[in-house]
Amino acid sequence: MRESILTIPINEIFEPQSGCPICRMRDMLEDRAVEYIMGAAMMEPDVRIETNRQGFCKTHFDKMLLQKNRLSLALLLQSHLMELDKSIFSKKSMFEGINAKQKKISTVNRDCFICSKIEWGMSRLVQTVFDMFAQSREFRELFLRQEFLCPNHYDMLVFESGHSLDKKYRAQFVKDCSELVKKGLVSLIEDVTRYCNMYDYRNSGKDADWGNSKDAIERAVKFLTTR
Repeated sequence: MRESILTIPINEIFEPQSGCPICRMRDMLEDRAVEYIMGAAMMEPDVRIETNRQGFCKTHFDKMLLQKNRLSLALLLQSHLMELDKSIFSKKSMFEGINAKQKKISTVNRDCFICSKIEWGMSRLVQTVFDMFAQSREFRELFLRQEFLCPNHYDMLVFESGHSLDKKYRAQFVKDCSELVKKGLVSLIEDVTRYCNMYDYRNSGKDADWGNSKDAIERAVKFLTTR
């Protein structure tokens, strides 16, 4: 399959063969979205209108706090808070029901500018994954060589493949996804078990061999939650 502007990003994501490729895809989109909104984009009127309306979730506020430009975040917060006050809490209407403000703030609470950008990007990149799986034997082999697939993205890929992947290849795709999750599970079970066993006094001492188990807890949590 010839490389194109659509396939190049997918090949770059899948070539490292380290961890879950869809987690890497999400992380790439997330990093770019955070850098984008904390950069010059926050001064663009159309972007600012959207961030004022949507706001951000806890996860992405945390990532924005890690950026160096705290003034950008302060300016985003200032206009977002003012928009909440203006459009919901200071706006008066004789036709507004008793729960109107609660319903409006509930919508804002569930929304996030960065999440929406990631979702938009993921939908297009995942469709390209399906297209490449159907059109390229080399990509099917590369897909199966991944280190593992996390349960969350297994769920997403198998569900989406039901209406986005050529039926001729779906059974093989689902089988490959299942094998990748199984590979990750087997490896983590071994490492977490070894971590637990290292607390047996018979395995203690300065020469104790922890193998790959020292960060097994963190890796297991990330495998199960994508975070």
